[in-house]
Amino acid sequence: MMWDWRRPGGALALLIASLWPGGASAAAVQSVRVADGRIVIRFDAPVADAASLVAAGSREILVQVRGVTPGNGGTATGLVSRIRQSRADGGTRIVFHLIGPAVVGDAGFEAGGRELRLQLQPASEATFTAASEAGWSRYFPFSFGRRSRYSVSVPVPPARAVPLPRVQGDDRRPLVVIDAGHGGVDPGAISPQSGLREKDVTLKIARAIRDALLASGRVRVALTRGDDRFLVLRERFGIARRLKADLFISIHCDSALSDQASGASAYTLSEVASDKEAARLAARENKADVIGGLNMAGAGADVQSILIDLTQRETMNASAGFARLLGREARPLIPVKPVFHRMASLMVLKAPDMPSILFETGYISNPAEAAFLDSEDGRERIADSVTRAVEAHFARRMAVR
Repeated sequence: MMWDWRRPGGALALLIASLWPGGASAAAVQSVRVADGRIVIRFDAPVADAASLVAAGSREILVQVRGVTPGNGGTATGLVSRIRQSRADGGTRIVFHLIGPAVVGDAGFEAGGRELRLQLQPASEATFTAASEAGWSRYFPFSFGRRSRYSVSVPVPPARAVPLPRVQGDDRRPLVVIDAGHGGVDPGAISPQSGLREKDVTLKIARAIRDALLASGRVRVALTRGDDRFLVLRERFGIARRLKADLFISIHCDSALSDQASGASAYTLSEVASDKEAARLAARENKADVIGGLNMAGAGADVQSILIDLTQRETMNASAGFARLLGREARPLIPVKPVFHRMASLMVLKAPDMPSILFETGYISNPAEAAFLDSEDGRERIADSVTRAVEAHFARRMAVR
């Protein structure tokens, strides 16, 4: 599951619901203070959850709190030059304008959910950018014995050249890269009943898909991660692009507050997200590897934009076509949603020249479905679905050529 601050899920959200039955709708920001490199946000009632995001482009750190009304602006010192609050998406957004690059280190709730603390750490530009690409970090308050704190956050490693994984299979065959979602310090969604972690389930499923695809003999296969390690989102599809993959499949598990939610689905990039990414790519100074290694440095801005747009449109069509094939092949084998193919602005799908999907294999918050996803039979059925869709996808491509 791709975490979004607005999307409660798994054991954490269920426990929050029981601890705060009325939600946090009555809470308000009482004060915001920055001192000694630490942000302290106090509320007049317990808060259910919050999230932070490093925005490198605007040199800000955003803090989003659900169901909370804004209060006073706050006192800014040190790394923070200005603080502003506003209503946003059913809660409050607090924006901390930075005087230099910084990231959020240790963070979490205190005082039974009435206080959120975030430690700011000065950072290099490379680390600042990597933190921005990692997306939202999410925090939840708990009351376990004497401690009244729990946080889910992802320490962002410094920018690094990720070693390329091993590619298996016949060199003459097209390459499929399988991405096991989450990993390392990022557990993903957690089953409320069994404590099953998404990162473990996705790795097992990715390995099963790899083995099934290799057994078919029709494609080459590589895994973005073959063990329990953390990868920044851009590193995931970046690995696939460096390998010149013909297809990228990111494996995840879904989660919901209700333990009855069920069914697999597949996401491809939305047109709005595609347009924004095209603009970002067209504005890059180094155009040497925007589209499959094609050097566009000598082309005018209009030509660059047109080439990127045409490539992305073709890629989006290919991605949607594969998603439809996967839905067709999965329906007889595993539980699927009535509307299987969906579109979203997900970072992991934003390679402009490589068909990509995010495959939500089922709900880890549903006890029966979690058991299925973690079973050998479940993995085999999922792998069989993907293998059949992959074979049909490349057969179609060869027929068109």
